[in-house]
Amino acid sequence: MLRLLILFSLPVLGLAQPGVDVGSKRFTESYILAEITARTVNAAGEAEAVHRQGLGNTAILFAALKSGTIQVYPEYTGTIAFELLGLNGVPDLAVLNRELGRYGLAAGVPLGFSNGYALAMLESRAADLGIVRISDLARHPGLRLALSQEFLNRRDGWQAVKKAYELPFAEVRGLDHGLAYEALAGNQVDVMDVYSTDAKIARYRLRVLQDDRGFFPAYDAILLYRSEFPRRYPRSWQALQGLRGRISVAQMIAMNAAAELSAQTFPDIAVAFQEGRFSGSTPASQQQRRSFLQALFGPDLWRLTGQHLLLVFASLTLGVVVGVPLGICASRMRRVSPWILGAVGVLQTVPSLALLAFLIAALDRIGTAPAIAALFLYSLLPIVRNTESGLAGVPQQLRDSATALGLKEWPRMWLVDLPLAARTILAGVKISAIINVGTATIAAFIGAGGYGERIVAGLAVNDHALLLAGAVPAAAMALVLQGIFHIMDRGLVSEGPDGRP
Repeated sequence: MLRLLILFSLPVLGLAQPGVDVGSKRFTESYILAEITARTVNAAGEAEAVHRQGLGNTAILFAALKSGTIQVYPEYTGTIAFELLGLNGVPDLAVLNRELGRYGLAAGVPLGFSNGYALAMLESRAADLGIVRISDLARHPGLRLALSQEFLNRRDGWQAVKKAYELPFAEVRGLDHGLAYEALAGNQVDVMDVYSTDAKIARYRLRVLQDDRGFFPAYDAILLYRSEFPRRYPRSWQALQGLRGRISVAQMIAMNAAAELSAQTFPDIAVAFQEGRFSGSTPASQQQRRSFLQALFGPDLWRLTGQHLLLVFASLTLGVVVGVPLGICASRMRRVSPWILGAVGVLQTVPSLALLAFLIAALDRIGTAPAIAALFLYSLLPIVRNTESGLAGVPQQLRDSATALGLKEWPRMWLVDLPLAARTILAGVKISAIINVGTATIAAFIGAGGYGERIVAGLAVNDHALLLAGAVPAAAMALVLQGIFHIMDRGLVSEGPDGRP
């Protein structure tokens, strides 16, 4: 018994193995490199590394690193110089680290390959139009461009390219990188942005347009980390030094192909790399794309289910604790009722990603906390409105009878009004719970996990089975919750004098 008590007390006393959070962006290569980084740290045996998958774009990862939410993530020298530091060129690592030092960060461990942005077209389409270079695009103002949101908005992205090449395109579609290939193959768009190590360039027979004015700088892959990382985890840092120069361009293309073309999982690819099974330009082993059932019942199912349940029920509990009293106030205080109902109504109209971005800035962190806060705010409207409506529907004669029996206002509220309004209030809670199950999938965009993690990863690699493996459990959870609330509705809501609830 004493031994068990000591074991369970270790985490509380802070004696458990320290943790290292490794972040990644929402594209295939970042997932793979982060998984390799996390497994390298784990192999050192000094700390337990956790891969926080698909946290978002560059700005979100940078904010997470500065706040200490993550300790390290794979990045590129060009992105650091232009997007994060606002420099006019890409200096050497010494200069980059001097600039990064202002934020308590550093860059190091060059991984051995460079992956830059480029513009690409279908080979057949480019050949028909005689387009070989980026400057050739200026002769075809009718072309349809679809670019990733990050490329559209970053300092070294579309606007800078457009200016450097004097391109005439006024309207450009924003499209997720993983979906743009399908749109290009289906002749829905003509030009897209690609990464030079994309495996799908060869598969879709794309022509990468020559950067004839030398606009795009070198984007050497490195690790961006908190400056205290080498001091806090010396063995882990020493292990990460073993990744220096280990990955060639051909190997990176092969690993990207394994994820996007053969549907291998990111952990499996990282293990294969560590075992030396990637060489040349072809994956060491090919396998058929996994089926929907294989993706659905993958080893991460129960972990994601637990994370999703935490997001839903934590936010729902907060919604009930705050929403029911607000609904009571809206019912009893008619002067403030429009303000309360109006405020929760406005919250419901705020786009989910915009609300998450605001909460990330307000809480100075990513992950579970801002996700629960966002879901809590979204849960308020049905609970508040149904509480107010349920209480307003209590017959006045019943209230008068309770008052005649000597009950004061708040005892009457507790003993008469709320029980009679319970079914309507419970209906509002049910609506909030079901809405939260679906909305919680966006939490994966800021590293809070849940079924959305599969959806985000499926978008990154264009894996429809993985997309469905995230969407179907979320739909099933919503149906189960609906059934549970139906049972509660029939069993916990008391019946009235006429035998009806």
